[in-house]
Amino acid sequence: MAKSSATKDAQALFRSLRSAYAATPTNLKIIDLYVVFAVSTALIQVVYMAVVGSFPFNSFLSGVLSCVGTAVLAVCLRIQVNKENKEFKDVPPERAFADFVLCNLVLHLVIMNFLG
Repeated sequence: MAKSSATKDAQALFRSLRSAYAATPTNLKIIDLYVVFAVSTALIQVVYMAVVGSFPFNSFLSGVLSCVGTAVLAVCLRIQVNKENKEFKDVPPERAFADFVLCNLVLHLVIMNFLG
C-alpha cells in the first residue's frame, strides 16, 4: 500500500515539474541544455580518466575545469537573463551575454595557460 502511494506521489511530482518547466522561456531552456552538455562532457572525461589513466594530468584537469567553469558561467547567465529574477532586473540580456562571453574568454585563456 505504501509503495503505490509513493509512486503516485513521484508521478505527481514529475507532472508538476514538467508543467512548470513547460512555461519556461525557450532561451532559458537552451541555456539549460548547454549546462547539461558541459556537465556531461566533464563526466565523460572523468570516466575516461578512470578507465584509461591520467598520464597528462594537467590536460585532464584543464578539460574538466574548463567544462565545470563553463557550466558555472552558464548558470550565472541563466540567473541574469531570467525575467522572474528581481535582483538583475536592471541588467539587459545583451550585457549579461557580453559578460558571459568575456568571462569565458578569460577562463579559457587561463585553462590554455595551465595546459603548459
